[in-house]
Order: sequence, then C-alpha cells, then structure tokens
Amino acid sequence: MKKNNFKLIAKDVIQNEINALKKLKSSLGNSFNEAVKTILNCKNGKIIISGVGKSGIISKKWSATFSSTGTPSFFLDASNASHGDLGQISSNDIVILISLSGSSNELKNIIQYCSRNRNIKLVGITSNNRSVLYKNSDVKILIPNVKEAGPGNFVPTSSTTNTLALGDAMAIACMKYKKFGKLEFKNFHPSGSLGIKLRTVGDLMLTGNKIPFIQEKTKMKNALKQLIKKELGVLIVRNNKKITTGVLVDGDLKRLNRKFDNLHNLKIKSVMKKNPISIEKDTLAVKALEIMNTKKITSLCVHKGKKRKITLGIIHIHTILNANIN
Repeated sequence: MKKNNFKLIAKDVIQNEINALKKLKSSLGNSFNEAVKTILNCKNGKIIISGVGKSGIISKKWSATFSSTGTPSFFLDASNASHGDLGQISSNDIVILISLSGSSNELKNIIQYCSRNRNIKLVGITSNNRSVLYKNSDVKILIPNVKEAGPGNFVPTSSTTNTLALGDAMAIACMKYKKFGKLEFKNFHPSGSLGIKLRTVGDLMLTGNKIPFIQEKTKMKNALKQLIKKELGVLIVRNNKKITTGVLVDGDLKRLNRKFDNLHNLKIKSVMKKNPISIEKDTLAVKALEIMNTKKITSLCVHKGKKRKITLGIIHIHTILNANIN
C-alpha cells in the first residue's frame, strides 16, 4: 500500500459522514419538534430508549446524554424485553425506538406492547416509511437513507453517525428549553476532569471564621497580628455595618513601611486598598484563577448576586491550584 492510502481512506469515510449529516440536517421537519414536545410533556412517566445492534449502542448513548442534561431516561435491551423486561414500561411512559429498517424482530414485541396501551407514547426513528415501526409510532421521525462509508455500502457508519447526532440534537433541545445550565450539569458530573472544570468559586471558598475579616478602625499593630494568624496574606476590611470597604495584603507592607514612620499606630482604614475585587460565588473557579493571574493577585472576595460589598467568602489561588484547576 502507498504511504498515504490510510489517510485518504480516513478522509473518504469522514466525508461520507459529513454528507450524511448534511442530508439529515436538511430533512429535519415538524416531526422533530413534535418528538421534543412529547418528551418535555412527560411529567409522570419515564423516557425509555431502545434499539438493536448498532442502533442499540446508539440508544445507550442517547439515554446517557439525555440523563446528563436534565432529562432522566434509561436504555431498554430489546432482546431482554421479550423475556420479562417489558414490565419496565408502564402508563405515561415515552418509548423511543431506533431502527433503520424499522422491522427488527426484537422490536416487534415492544411495538405491540406500546400499541396496546394508549397511555404509552411511541416515538419511532427509522429510514423506512413502510416499516412496522413507522406505521405504529405516535411520533414518526423519518431519517434519510445515506451512503455508508467503505466498500459495498453495508457497514453501519454514516447511518449511525446520523442517529447519534439526532439524539444529541434532541437532548440539547430539551436542555435549552429547561434552561439546564452549567451549574445543574456540574451536579451530575462531580467526578473526573469535567467535574473539576465545572467547580465554582462557591465550592472552594473559605467561609465563616476562616475569612480574615478585620474592622476598619483597627490599628495596624493589631492588624498585622491577624495577618500572621490567618496565614492567607490578606485581610478583608469591613465597617460597622459589615460592608467590605477594602483589603490589606502582605505585599503592601514594605511599601507602607517606607511611606509611614509610625505605621503601627495608624488605623487600617487609612492604608488599605479600597474597592477590592469581588467575584460572584457561582462563577467557575477557572475564571477566578484567570482574574487573579491577570491582576497579579492571590485572592478574591466572594459575594452573592448583586451584593458586591457583602463578603461571604474568600477564594485563594492556592485553594484553586490544589483542586487541580489550572
């Protein structure tokens, strides 16, 4: 084989799948909207997804994507359905069946079971409008026939790419309608690199007695003792109304010593940095790290909502780095 033949084959496969996706995109119609609305209206039932062979594998991916984006669902093995697992389907459920031919024997018992129960909605995903699945579905999504990659046009490649993309599109449509955002997504992904990336300032900040608060009328000799005691290199200065008015960081001490002859007897209010940077507690920790690196500082005050002057926590650069966020 020539040196570059494998790369040419890969490009041909990818191009076939791109062509298939373009065909799928142009074929989407009202049935897609109807399917999404059917799923969103499922209040008292379950979302069940099934398929056979490669479509079964794609069904598992559909279920995983739906569940991780705010639409709980589970995969039903079509073969086991005929041996008792049909009992997993009950009234008010939505059953989504994926089958290119729409005539797989393993699916027929599921189709018949759903047809006998009027309270079960059947969503059929198929490329055959004369199939048992298409004719018996409450919501019919007809996906285009496409050229499979490779010789002979028989290896499930372009078609499985299409069904995979269709499931992603449906899950994201539901996700956007529900306004399912990054914070909800984080709750479903607490482990792994994705969970780490989605950690917020509120997850990592120091709170309560760990916050190095100090009253703005405190003399510097006492403020320095607190600075040493808290070991964070920063003090959060507040007034009598517990409103944050400034910060003092240990890096300022050399500058202050050169500027004032009697620094220890001055009140912290007269030497602090006013209007400290504060960050909302639901901000991603990686964003807080970016701000600190840009501003060349090591900590940020943390507030909730629009109450920037009410500090409820402090986030330190070491805390973020120790959480493997970078």
